[in-house]
Amino acid sequence: MNHQPFESWLLDDKYLTATEKRELASHLRDCRTCTALAETGLALRSTKVASPAAGFTLRFQQRLAAQKVAERRRRLWGLIVLIVSGAGLVGWFAAPFVYAFISAPVEWLTAAVGYSLFMFTSLQAFSEILKVLSGMVPSFVPPYAWMVLVSTLGGLGLIWIVSIWRFARKPQGVTA
Repeated sequence: MNHQPFESWLLDDKYLTATEKRELASHLRDCRTCTALAETGLALRSTKVASPAAGFTLRFQQRLAAQKVAERRRRLWGLIVLIVSGAGLVGWFAAPFVYAFISAPVEWLTAAVGYSLFMFTSLQAFSEILKVLSGMVPSFVPPYAWMVLVSTLGGLGLIWIVSIWRFARKPQGVTA
């Protein structure tokens, strides 16, 4: 059975012409769904709307302001931690160069070359170690152990994502 335009007439509460009222009354005699919709609309219109408790808006505005202040404070501390850790990291890597630069230009150049050679040889050594291990480890570890390892890492990743989501989301709604 076609319920249009009768559902729209019932839900919109707009003024109906005499012809539309007759069509609606005829349809309501035949259609139980639209009759139930009309009765529900009447029941909803006849109920008394509960007013909020005294001071609700003031409490809501105060709580919203406190949440904004807490969010600003959390962002400020996050920015401070980011700046301090970034400055510490830059200082950690720059300290040998700064010390050598302050001492003498020749020492600065030798320190820069020595540091560059150290980094280059260290990266080469780590890449060789990874090549050897990647060639040896798969033959020693059975396939079911790989499945357990990958499943464990996936589960830990899922726990990590869920924990970040739970701690990062903002509380919704108003609590009294």
